[in-house]
Amino acid sequence: MYVYDEIDQRLVDERVAQFRDQTRRFLAGKLSEDDFRPLRLRNGLYIQRYAPMLRVAIPYGLLASRQLRMLAYIARRWDRGYGHFSTRQNIQYNWPKLEDVPDILAELAKVEMHAIQTSGNSVRNITTDHYAGVARDEIVDSFVWCELLRQWSTFHPEFSFLPRKFKIAVNGAEADRAAIFLHDVGLQAVRDAAGAVGFRVSVGGGMGRTPIIGHVFREFLPWPHLLTYLEAIMRVYNRYGRRDNIHKARIKILVKARTPEKFREEVEAEWAHLKDGPATLTEAEVRRVEGRFTRPQYQPLAGDDAGHLLRLAVEPAFAAWTKRNVQPHKVPGYAAVTLSLKKTGVPPGDMTADQMDAVADLAERYSFGEVRVSHEQNLIFADVRQSELNSLWREVKALGLATPNIGLLTNIIACPGGDFCSLANAKSIPVAQAIQERFDRLDYVYDIGELDLNISGCMNSCGHHHVGHIGILGVDKNGEEWYQISIGGNQGLTRPGAPAAVGKVIGPSFAREQIPDVIEKLIKTYLDRRESEEERFIDVVWRIGIEPFKEHVYGTHHQRQERRSRLLAAA
Repeated sequence: MYVYDEIDQRLVDERVAQFRDQTRRFLAGKLSEDDFRPLRLRNGLYIQRYAPMLRVAIPYGLLASRQLRMLAYIARRWDRGYGHFSTRQNIQYNWPKLEDVPDILAELAKVEMHAIQTSGNSVRNITTDHYAGVARDEIVDSFVWCELLRQWSTFHPEFSFLPRKFKIAVNGAEADRAAIFLHDVGLQAVRDAAGAVGFRVSVGGGMGRTPIIGHVFREFLPWPHLLTYLEAIMRVYNRYGRRDNIHKARIKILVKARTPEKFREEVEAEWAHLKDGPATLTEAEVRRVEGRFTRPQYQPLAGDDAGHLLRLAVEPAFAAWTKRNVQPHKVPGYAAVTLSLKKTGVPPGDMTADQMDAVADLAERYSFGEVRVSHEQNLIFADVRQSELNSLWREVKALGLATPNIGLLTNIIACPGGDFCSLANAKSIPVAQAIQERFDRLDYVYDIGELDLNISGCMNSCGHHHVGHIGILGVDKNGEEWYQISIGGNQGLTRPGAPAAVGKVIGPSFAREQIPDVIEKLIKTYLDRRESEEERFIDVVWRIGIEPFKEHVYGTHHQRQERRSRLLAAA
């Protein structure tokens, strides 16, 4: 867990005082809405459909138990008793009053938290693998590198008003659990032939209106040059990025327009002026940041606890949870546990204040007082003794956080959608709930196997629908909510032969009540066409293409044409 130093705390405290004065002036009529808008956005405050929305930063998804208790306190005192964990590993409150936000930020500052740069045209919260530091396939501990990037990018005067928001993801393990190719900049830790650590740098990825897989600019960037190379990328973007059209302002559009080859040449030319300059990282600087992290004091334990193995054999429900929600740990005798925020009937990613308090207590008893947030909108205890897994399971089950569905169809990623967001074309939460209810039988979900289903209420893709094995996008048709279905997306290389990919739309959109039937038809097509139980939905889509799925959903080509004609006539 990163612990603030004096400079960190002073920056946060001064920002709270600054925003308190800005809010006071706005409420007194001394600041116009146009003047206040960029100020509130830089402090994570949106004006949504029904009320302000405050997005609180959880840097690289890492929380101490005392911080989670503060989030519960805020939810209870200033919101409606819950918070929403987002795909950026942050938390959002949907109902705070504008005049209360400075007080909320002041309380957050007491526990080393803030809402700085969770919005606005700046470098947003840097995300990473939620198993960082404990994964068996780890190359580097990505938390340290994320913190270096956080300190470099926060309040960076040159990059405070970029053409558009800028998102960076870091992955320190062999498997890509951070979706690095779908970010403005993705950093993958690698080692060269001599074993030296560096990063493969991809640029220009993203979802939203124009989904693009990032382009590799550097196969191996030695770690001391990380900040200077990023600075070169962002200078070129800042110089040439469009500011006249919000829909064409992201770096992915600029890279595509200038071509990846030309953009890379411009970055290299800019880097020539920065390489080996003041921002070059040193061993001492890396060690300084690393030294600000507290580390678990692991005990020497046996690799396989006999009691744990026995309980697996005699308790089928516990065994099912262990199979789906428990991951191996690099330290013998420990495991990483995912607490599912995807129980049927609960909006994906939502958590009550009472649950937060309870999880904070459990974190102190079972996982060194630390909790992580995944970009899949779940929570993780990274350091649980294997011998205590059964006890933990019973406690999280009582809290409604033990649904054994991680990696399965009902572990749905969804944005808040039209229930809250003023940008949304359609609601996401009712669609997610309808699908979960249709597939609520766990035996059936297990038979379907690994499947990512993601839902977004609009083209901004906050629900990452483009990279879902099945993606659902809310669209507007003459003032009515409809839903477009894509298949074949993938967030990244989580297993050999499965690179990042953008899904393909299967055809015309559907009304909300049709979506569970459509998903069931897609699943049936997959089950009928898979060659073995090990072949995943995404593997079948890539092997046979989308046509067989389209035919099952829409019928024959003639039937599809008739349906399209009816839809056009109705429009």
